[in-house]
Amino acid sequence: MMADATSPTGLDERLRGSNQSNLRAHNERAVLSLIRQEGVLAKAEIARRTGLSPQTASVIMRALEAEELVLRDAPQRGRVGQPSVPMRLNPDGAFSLGLKVGRRSADIVLMDFVGTVRAHARRAYDYPAVAEVAAFLRASFAEFRDGLAPRHRSRLAGLGIAMPSEIWNWEREVAAPHGAMDAWRSVDMAALASDIAGLPAFLANDATAACAAELVFGASPSADFIYVFVGAFVGGGIVINNSLVAGRLGNAGALGSMLVADGAGGSRQLINAASIHVLEKMMRDEGRDPRALWAEEGVWPDDLGSLLDRWLALAAGGIAHAVASACAVYDFDCAVIDGSLPAPVRDRLVAETKAALRRLDLEGLSPATVRTGTIGLNARETGAASLPFFAKYLLDHRVLYAERG
Repeated sequence: MMADATSPTGLDERLRGSNQSNLRAHNERAVLSLIRQEGVLAKAEIARRTGLSPQTASVIMRALEAEELVLRDAPQRGRVGQPSVPMRLNPDGAFSLGLKVGRRSADIVLMDFVGTVRAHARRAYDYPAVAEVAAFLRASFAEFRDGLAPRHRSRLAGLGIAMPSEIWNWEREVAAPHGAMDAWRSVDMAALASDIAGLPAFLANDATAACAAELVFGASPSADFIYVFVGAFVGGGIVINNSLVAGRLGNAGALGSMLVADGAGGSRQLINAASIHVLEKMMRDEGRDPRALWAEEGVWPDDLGSLLDRWLALAAGGIAHAVASACAVYDFDCAVIDGSLPAPVRDRLVAETKAALRRLDLEGLSPATVRTGTIGLNARETGAASLPFFAKYLLDHRVLYAERG
């Protein structure tokens, strides 16, 4: 009878080695996540905040420094002893790509390890077609990769994708030819993107990715907020206790489907009140070409006049009702509004939503402030670009993704 390969404690040595390796990886992720959150931290503070021994923290920091994931900052002298050496993330330590597939445009960014967008490309279209999005990704990836220094190309961690769920269902709303978007039913976008870029690919809902970007990279002072992203179709997200909440079926924060008052004693979904496609319809009804809203990112025609006024009133009223309803379910501290909007339009929407919220009967509800998002137009692709970092380097479960490749 052969003896089993166990230690005196009865623990399989191969399992022990695996557990130790996993623990090291976990500790490295914990350290990188803490530095990302704080910006700059000394080794002693890292050890204290993570609960690691000073010796273990030093070993981890040396390993991360050798991998060029962290950099030494300027030494800081205290009252006694050796000066402390703060550590920070190395912007060139890793790179990622973030692709947003929207109903009216596709955008892709190249982002460094500290969240700075190094490059951005955009393609507008009348409706999203698989072949066109794939060609855009292929050309943009080649351009971004060639723009990186050769030694940095191996530091591409992956590709994140943010796109609407069941995008093929919006064929009529985007005025696409019948059957033109059916190809999306069978395509695995993450697998397709992984094949094109030769990198791991991660998929998230577009509004969820935008909310994640606000949570991770934004200047949000709140740990509990409801997030509204006004794009071609409005969407949203929910953050509770600094965590992005997905819900039992992954549909938490599906604000577009929330019922709001229609102003005539009935109700309609928020998607039919606070989406840019509603403004597009208004423009078509007056004989204007709505493609002018997407011709240049963040720029709308300056002669929309009363059309814009009517749309803002409709959108603000719908969002105000959605915020009030959400606050009846959970006592959110604030509502954050962002979107594919020119900054002045977004600011007007925030102001009008505040005013509309004040007009509602909020008795019994905790007051929630309304404020502007801090990421802006590129929130969805920025959130998408963060996915490979969390998958490979960081200890953070607030961003949900599916991996392919």
